[in-house]
Amino acid sequence: MRHVAKEAGVSPTTVSNVLNNPELVAEETRRRVHEAMERVGYLPNDAARRLRGVPSPLVGAVTLDIAGPFFTEVCRGVEDRLLQDGCMLMTCSTDLQPGREQHYLQELEKQGVRGVLITPVEADLEPLVTLAGRGVPVVLLDHRAADGRLCSVSIDNQWGGEQVAAHLIGLGHRRIALLSASIDVQQTTERHAGVRTAFRKAGLDPGRGVLDVRVPSPDITLTAAAALEDVLSAADPPTAILCLNDAAALGVIGGLRERGIAVPGEMSVVGYDDVAFAAQLAPALTTVWQPKRELGRVAAELLLDEARPGHRHQRLVYRPRLVVRESTAPPCR
Repeated sequence: MRHVAKEAGVSPTTVSNVLNNPELVAEETRRRVHEAMERVGYLPNDAARRLRGVPSPLVGAVTLDIAGPFFTEVCRGVEDRLLQDGCMLMTCSTDLQPGREQHYLQELEKQGVRGVLITPVEADLEPLVTLAGRGVPVVLLDHRAADGRLCSVSIDNQWGGEQVAAHLIGLGHRRIALLSASIDVQQTTERHAGVRTAFRKAGLDPGRGVLDVRVPSPDITLTAAAALEDVLSAADPPTAILCLNDAAALGVIGGLRERGIAVPGEMSVVGYDDVAFAAQLAPALTTVWQPKRELGRVAAELLLDEARPGHRHQRLVYRPRLVVRESTAPPCR
């Protein structure tokens, strides 16, 4: 720092302020100091800065599966917002395993991260509330908080499920398969509730009209294709399949094609998320649009706001939108 100060023609205290309290230093002086840092090859030691109380630039994102197109888009929104404040994102995938989630949370806390964005596997949020109480801000990502103890950004999944089912029922479908994760998570549980609500509103029995099929993860595209055996071998086979996401729908459409089953002529297929490839499939996929990058951006904003005076926890809920394309049609039987 003394070398940088000499190179820039300022005091070491000014260099320290540029690093830790830049708002106290004039813009021209900040520019000179940063240019001097580049010339002498100076990089601040983040571990030492944290000892002085400077927040870490690292933020952890603990998601269900970063390989999935949905979370890829969400994390890009997080990353874009964090970059504006000079922060960097570390991503982790739990694969719906509670033990793996706990491991990542412990390691991120050890790293002294600025905060954690998390899509929790289990409904019990007490461990996350405890983590926040130890000084690690936590924001729930794509998960609705039950109370005001944590910030959360989520989607109205019950509304989304109801809209899909109403669309299929309106086409004449009376038997629908729901492909969901092997472990119940809030998102799919709420979508299933929405589907059953649509059946009841139409005067139909959801107990007879809904077939629940579980799909292991990760590699959801492959496992969803394999799950078709459970769908097609059912005593009363469905005429439509609602997939937990668009990647699963991709596997289902491929699996149906291999069996010579036409989509949508013999089986309607619906995805969820409306990722980039959904409109490019053949047939183009009917799905549910979610504001993926916006979800991530707002979650990051809430996390950064945690350190500001007067912060109050917020629970933000976005409403998805049904996008009807070519993969759904009236049943052939």
